[in-house]
Amino acid sequence: MAMTMSQKILAAKADAGSVAAGEMIYADVDVVLGNDITTPVAIKEFEKAGFNSVFDKTKIAVVLDHFTPNKDIKAAEQCKLCREFCHKYDIEHFFDVGEMGIEHALLPEKGIVAAGDLCIGADSHTCTYGALGAFSTGVGSTDMAAAMATGKVWLKVPSAIGFKLGGTLGKWVGGKDLILHIIGKIGVDGALYRSMEFMGEGVGALSMDDRFTVANMAIEAGAKNGIFPVDAKTQEYLSAHTKKQYAIYEADSDAPYDEIIEIDLNELRPTVAMPHLPENTMTVDKVTNIKIDQVVIGSCTNGRMEDLRIAAEVLRGKKVKKGLRVIVFPATQQIYLDAMREGLLEVFVEAGAVVSTPTCGPCLGGHMGILARGERCVATTNRNFVGRMGHTESEVILAGPAVAAASAITGYLTSPEEAAK
Repeated sequence: MAMTMSQKILAAKADAGSVAAGEMIYADVDVVLGNDITTPVAIKEFEKAGFNSVFDKTKIAVVLDHFTPNKDIKAAEQCKLCREFCHKYDIEHFFDVGEMGIEHALLPEKGIVAAGDLCIGADSHTCTYGALGAFSTGVGSTDMAAAMATGKVWLKVPSAIGFKLGGTLGKWVGGKDLILHIIGKIGVDGALYRSMEFMGEGVGALSMDDRFTVANMAIEAGAKNGIFPVDAKTQEYLSAHTKKQYAIYEADSDAPYDEIIEIDLNELRPTVAMPHLPENTMTVDKVTNIKIDQVVIGSCTNGRMEDLRIAAEVLRGKKVKKGLRVIVFPATQQIYLDAMREGLLEVFVEAGAVVSTPTCGPCLGGHMGILARGERCVATTNRNFVGRMGHTESEVILAGPAVAAASAITGYLTSPEEAAK
């Protein structure tokens, strides 16, 4: 039976010769992930079910990244519960303040996820790891609890959409522009419970950071997962970051895709998603006179080195518009260090931005950048729902780092070319 790349991974993890779309499987997991919001719920369910051991202390990762450093007493209690659980069961991959980063940037950096893995996480953007050729998807905290104890998960095998990429990306165009273009094309439910599988010669034109960004936002099209083929760039990244033995799976030439959508990367332009859905997209050159109050550069979507370099290139020698707040969040401690050594943080501070410790805080309206009534933010994050970053009468515009940095200079939603004039 012909299978997609995702289906081949699931077949291997279910110890089945083949699987088909719609089939329910009971599969072995390689990584179980939680954060400081979702893990406490999983811990309570774990204990309620009477479990008293974890299936493998080396295959569970808990990252305290959403409300840390703790923003209030409730957040402190949540994190304390995680610390106590991880200490009790000697969880190897536990990341607290000073070690942690934003989970979906941290796990690839630490080599915890690799090609061919089945990774589940109690966070919807767990689909990020498809950039490495892994099947990774978000689950609920109850599924996380069961997986921590048993090493197993129930999954329905998804069908797939193929995205055939050709050409190369132009100046100031990156993975964020590609995924926003796709979501604008198919809608926020266009890939509902399906795999988004990327293919074609254009894949080679995407950096690993581009691929992480694209896979990260597969969930914003309703997808079960996003996944890229394992090529030379992937293997180079894996060689530099992990000692795990990994497996490479390839889709069959006659794999059963629901449809194949062709995209010419040469035609893409810097793209934004206007409030209040990621599908509400347009190229930034078609937007005029949109005044903003805040810019956020970072998150699990666009807080990696390549993103910070692009933002610094736009901001170098410039100043943030008076009255505008600009917050930069390197995605991990290592990225923070690398950006500091490279002089990027100096560029941001001299421009008038503030640089924060890694955190998910502003992305979900948690802390470190909450919006008030009537305020508008350009953010390199992944969601712009009503009230996502604060007040229900605030607005979030999604963009890549080049557009976000350009907008920081003018105080209006701006293309990088326009800001350079």
